[in-house]
Amino acid sequence: YDPFLSVDAAWSLNHQVKHAETLDTLLAKADYLTFHVPETPDTKGFVNANTIKNMKNGVKLINIARGGLVNNEDVLAAIRAGKISCMVTDFAAEELIACDKVICLPHLGASTPEAEDNCAVMAVKELRDFLERGIIKNSVNFPKTTTDNPIPCGGTRLCISHKNEPGLVAQFTTILGEANLNIEGMVNQNRGEVAYNIIDVAGKVTEQTLENLAAIKDVTKVRPIYN
Repeated sequence: YDPFLSVDAAWSLNHQVKHAETLDTLLAKADYLTFHVPETPDTKGFVNANTIKNMKNGVKLINIARGGLVNNEDVLAAIRAGKISCMVTDFAAEELIACDKVICLPHLGASTPEAEDNCAVMAVKELRDFLERGIIKNSVNFPKTTTDNPIPCGGTRLCISHKNEPGLVAQFTTILGEANLNIEGMVNQNRGEVAYNIIDVAGKVTEQTLENLAAIKDVTKVRPIYN
């Protein structure tokens, strides 16, 4: 069950995975429940007496996400009542360690060898995508901006970052039009006060045109990628 499941994530799922329409449906059917969410005001204490009531008798819980997702006292009460058969967690609160039906593990986070390898590979791929294609994924302070379009043969991809102010994209297209450069693709995304554009044009963008784009008020960076 994932109310925010992206298309990319859905494509990566095994075909045998079934999607629960509602959380209550999942709680009522699952023999094992694992949690993969951050701790936010909306998720804090998610596992509590009310959600436990909807769970299958004898359910097993696995929480290696965040300790605050679980109300430990409610879980221990459910274990004593036989509703929950056991729990595995890497958040070893004292009250959990004292229960022989709770298995407490060291909290390793992303420090396992497999996680370290996966993170390193992912970082290199994302950095390469940015350098070679201008694509941004998982940035701390820039919007996610992707495109499947190739850079036009003999053309230029313009990666333009700027303040998120109205009218700037129109200025970009005006300058490119005056330079007789045809736009073949454009992606514009914003995140708060920051905006980012990927603009594919036919032909090589001259230094003068790059300077004209960079001189626009509120533009912070213009980077060309030539094919």
